Formats: sequence, structure tokens, C-alpha cells
Amino acid sequence: MAELSHLNKQGEANMVDVSAKPISAREARAEAYISMSEQTLQLISKGEHRKGDVFAVARIAGIQAAKKCSDLIPLCHPLMLSKVQVDFQILSETNQVRIETMCRLSGQTGVEMEALTAASVAALTLFDMCKAVDPAMVIDGTRVLEKQGGKTGHWQAQP
Repeated sequence: MAELSHLNKQGEANMVDVSAKPISAREARAEAYISMSEQTLQLISKGEHRKGDVFAVARIAGIQAAKKCSDLIPLCHPLMLSKVQVDFQILSETNQVRIETMCRLSGQTGVEMEALTAASVAALTLFDMCKAVDPAMVIDGTRVLEKQGGKTGHWQAQP
């Protein structure tokens, strides 16, 4: 197992120095799920929510969150993302929305945290916009699906 990179020799929190790492193309994908009532899912999938297009707002929130990741997570490096994508899949059979995000850049460190942050904030935004009609929604299944680039190369989650 690899050592924890965010601790110095004294065991103190430490931002990793990536200045000597080569620049490479990096990409990460993540997902999250939000479960809701059948009525809520129908309301948002038909665009009939009184707050408007909740998916458009959640998409923008996810993109903005990825760009602000280093402001939210103390030891994350500020990154110049070249692409952030947030997609939604309506899963009618389970009354869920699956959120999949992708972040990409050319840089010296990975973008897993940005992809996870985008998925998390998009799910939180859906919750926020629908909580008045469905306060029992559940957000779960947030995880990294895949990462590419850097020293470790390509990694993909097991199904």
C-alpha cells in the first residue's frame, strides 16, 4: 500500500510538491446517485418543477464546483481545468438520477478530486432544488470511475 502523501515526516498536514513532476494529459470520471420519489423524478424529468430546469442548474453547479475544488478541500492544488462535463441519466426503474462527471487537463497532478467534487455538488444542488417536495431523497454511490495520466497511468473502478 502506498504511503499517505499529504503528511510530512512529522505527521503534519502538508501540500504535496508537484513542481518536479512532468506535465501530462490527465482525466478523471466520477459518479454519484440521488434517489427520490417517483413523483419527484417525473416532475424534474418532464421539466415541470416550479424552480425551472433543475438539471441545467445542477450542471452549472457541478462545473463551478470542479473549478473551485482547491477552495473547498484544503490540500488540493489549484488546477487549470481544460474540460469539465456533468451528465445526468434518469433511472426510472429505481427512481434515481445518476450523475457522471469528467474533468480533464494537462498538468502535474490528477483531477480525481475535481471530478468527485463536481458529482457531489451536482447531487447536492438537485437535492436543494427538490427538497421542498421530497425531503427524503438520498445521495449515495459517489466514487471515482476512472483516471488516466500521470505516473500511475490508467485505472478503472470495478463494476
